[in-house]
Amino acid sequence: MKLVIIGGAGFRVPQVVGAVATAGPVDTVALVDTDAGRLRTMRAVLEQLPLGGDLLLSTHTDLAEALVGADFVFCAIRVGGTAGRVADERVALDLGVLGQETTGPGGLAYALRTIPAMRAIARTVRRVAPQAWFVNFTNPAGIITEALRPVLGERVVGICDTPIGLMRRAAAAVGASGDSPDVRYDYVGLNHLGWLRTLEVDGVDRLPDLLSSPDRLERIEEARLIGPDWVRQLGALPNEYLFYYYCNREAVARILAAPGTRGEFLAAQQDRFYAEAAGRPGDALELWRETRRQREETYMAEARAEDEQRDAEDTDGGYQAVALALMTALSGGEPTAAIVNVAGRGAVPGLPDDAVVEVPCDVDADGIHPRPVAPLAGPELGLVQSVKAVEQLTIRAATEHSEGLAWEAFATHPLVGSVSLGRRLLDGYRARIPEVAAALSGDAG
Repeated sequence: MKLVIIGGAGFRVPQVVGAVATAGPVDTVALVDTDAGRLRTMRAVLEQLPLGGDLLLSTHTDLAEALVGADFVFCAIRVGGTAGRVADERVALDLGVLGQETTGPGGLAYALRTIPAMRAIARTVRRVAPQAWFVNFTNPAGIITEALRPVLGERVVGICDTPIGLMRRAAAAVGASGDSPDVRYDYVGLNHLGWLRTLEVDGVDRLPDLLSSPDRLERIEEARLIGPDWVRQLGALPNEYLFYYYCNREAVARILAAPGTRGEFLAAQQDRFYAEAAGRPGDALELWRETRRQREETYMAEARAEDEQRDAEDTDGGYQAVALALMTALSGGEPTAAIVNVAGRGAVPGLPDDAVVEVPCDVDADGIHPRPVAPLAGPELGLVQSVKAVEQLTIRAATEHSEGLAWEAFATHPLVGSVSLGRRLLDGYRARIPEVAAALSGDAG
């Protein structure tokens, strides 16, 4: 089977290729990227990994060429590069608003400039490899996945590892394995905005026991980030990104007090890695591993106390394992369960049936099947409905090249809530990020 990775020079590619090479049904991997120099560096890293002798690896700068014969397409691109991410964060922070890659106005700016490029990619996939499953890693994953459905239909799915990681940590805290068929769970929401609400082990919901135990709850990073008292008040375990909603003022203050934003840190780190690895190709793998360690250990540092370290099991970046299980099941191997981004088809009452949601799904050779989940209610439903409405405004703004719809999306986001501030955000992003201006003018493709 052939896997094509779009964004093949991306920093996380070795994790994905390493996983599929050791345990997956794939025998051919094609990396495609617009940056030929970084692609050479990434190939040097991969050639030093113990991938086995049976994997055929190729690199391409031509997308259509790479896609010929593809069974699966993984896509993780960053339109505007790390400079775009820096602007996503800084434009908002300069106005006193959360500056974060996917949550809040930064995520909307990211989506606006990414949707045109991703839809162009999707059209090429539909033309060259219509049989392929398209697995989207490109952030903000929920918005991008929904924007691709008119082109790719049911053959596109979005993946994020935060919800399945939360479930597995919760299961381990009560002495169970999250991968066991005896464990069932209810998780519902949007990408980076969801809640684990039940955790059944052998038919008994163990989540109340977990929430009532200070020692067990201390083992859950999400509870430490947001606060165990609030988690108990909710009666559910929130996705870690809800820190930015529940502790918004604290998050903004900590980011502003830091020596630099996450985007600035990664931009400097990745530029240094690719430059050093290009000059020392024989050490590419060693340089990549050290850079990855630093990257994972500093993830969401603004949410933790100064002396708090991430748990070792949280620094592995497990989305490649989710992707591998999904790919194996879809290709006729062992069925699996996964929390992924798909059209809800009524799974979340209160949202349109075609809205992409993040819910547990059963995956097999016949496709991806959302499980029934309990309805959302109260503040959680209100927040999800509000954010989904903003996401859909953003998709329309990018596809209709509408400045007015983009303004409405920024202004009505729950973390903005101001017409005048929404306008200043829109103007700031258009001025700082050429790809945002191009998307709204219709010049982005």
